Amino acid sequence: MREIIKPRSQRSGLVLYHYYEFGHAALRPARMALDSCRLLLNPVNPLTYTVAGRSAIAACEVFERATRRYARPAFGIKRIRINGRSVQVQERVVWDSPFCHLLHFKRDDAGAHGEPPVLLVAPMSGHFATLLRETVKAFLPHRNVYITDWQDAREVPLSQGYFGLDDYIDTVSAIFRLFDGNLHVIAVCQSAVPVLAATALMETAGDQSVPLTIMLAGGPVDTRISPTAVNELAKERGLDWFRRNVITQVPWPAPGQGRRVYPGFLQLSGFMWMNLDRHLESHRAMVAHLVSGDSDSAQRHRNFYDEYLAVMDLTAEFYLETLETVFLRHLLPRDLMTSRNRTVRLGEIHHPAFMTIEGEKDDITGTGQCRTVLDLCTAVPRAHKQHYECPGVGHFGIFSGRRFRAEILPRLARFMRAHDSRQRGRLAASRAILSLPRRPATRMLGASGFSAGRPRVCQRARPVTRKRDEGRRGRSPALPAVAESAA
Repeated sequence: MREIIKPRSQRSGLVLYHYYEFGHAALRPARMALDSCRLLLNPVNPLTYTVAGRSAIAACEVFERATRRYARPAFGIKRIRINGRSVQVQERVVWDSPFCHLLHFKRDDAGAHGEPPVLLVAPMSGHFATLLRETVKAFLPHRNVYITDWQDAREVPLSQGYFGLDDYIDTVSAIFRLFDGNLHVIAVCQSAVPVLAATALMETAGDQSVPLTIMLAGGPVDTRISPTAVNELAKERGLDWFRRNVITQVPWPAPGQGRRVYPGFLQLSGFMWMNLDRHLESHRAMVAHLVSGDSDSAQRHRNFYDEYLAVMDLTAEFYLETLETVFLRHLLPRDLMTSRNRTVRLGEIHHPAFMTIEGEKDDITGTGQCRTVLDLCTAVPRAHKQHYECPGVGHFGIFSGRRFRAEILPRLARFMRAHDSRQRGRLAASRAILSLPRRPATRMLGASGFSAGRPRVCQRARPVTRKRDEGRRGRSPALPAVAESAA
């Protein structure tokens, strides 16, 4: 891998995070003063019920929310309703490494245990995996649901090593092996590329633990097709510009102090500027709702921005490697992508069935960028391929919202059911072909739902991370930050 650290003259961006932290600290006295004002305007104070009082409360809240650091949201899925019954849900970490936790949403009933589980591979693009909360809720009544919960690079000490695109691919492969092929996978946006790479490498190696189905939602498989503003920006600026201007170091006293990252606040700034008018109007409406006493509308605003404004840092090596591999050199669709000196060829994939989902108005991943995987996976039978373009839907609408629940979710469910029955034959074939025991990739803390209903116990092993090994790869760093990352 080409060394991404440049001479000091080209590293002016390294202090960017420190400026941000200083600005956040400088606003703290103002935040405290406005909080005091809000405490004075409490339900006991008659001024609270006047227009002036409600206006003051609204102004204080909007300022506080606009300047706070948003904590990592919780999934908060405690109970779901199944056939009119309330069923308890327990969120458990069943596998982990320093940069990824595998979460299992365990239902407190016996349903869905006989069917292959669903793995949601969340994008590592600046937002937390909780962005897929609604997707998890949609599948829980019917399936065992697992999700990759990527960790904030700001919180991972340097002693835990580095995390690049190859490490992402290794992590996905290790999780696939936990299920022995008894699995449906849904990869959202950026995660589509490493999921495809992991599957192709496993197929090439004869590993039968590849999933039954792979469903890609808005994945930037080939960004040369219908390029969006995000793709054009990446092409216009080039890798060196991003390396110099958006890569910085985590400041003290964060646990990841000194780690080179693409900070979440920069990613969020890019998202906000893409639709600045809409966000300004939304906050103006928030003030109007608070003044008029429309608490329901105000709460919906809070719920959305509590999630949207909570962002995480990405490691610099992961961001830059994805940027180069996916958005600049388009290595995957050209059969030129490599991982640890292994060539990734999509034509080697032949076991999983594929379904692609796109949104007609997606301004992050252009129409056709995801669908092209159906043409690239030439060994997969045509009968095992399906595509759906949802009319009038943007990027986030392909995995959440009313249109997702009404139009996309039923299609995904039917596609999985159509391929559930393939598992029995595949398990028999894989056991006959693969007689060697698999080496576990890390520890698993709980086994419910794995390996076709029969619990497995994974021994503890070294986490899927590595120390920087300079010069061990001949290609330059590419960044896997979602199609959104270049924003």
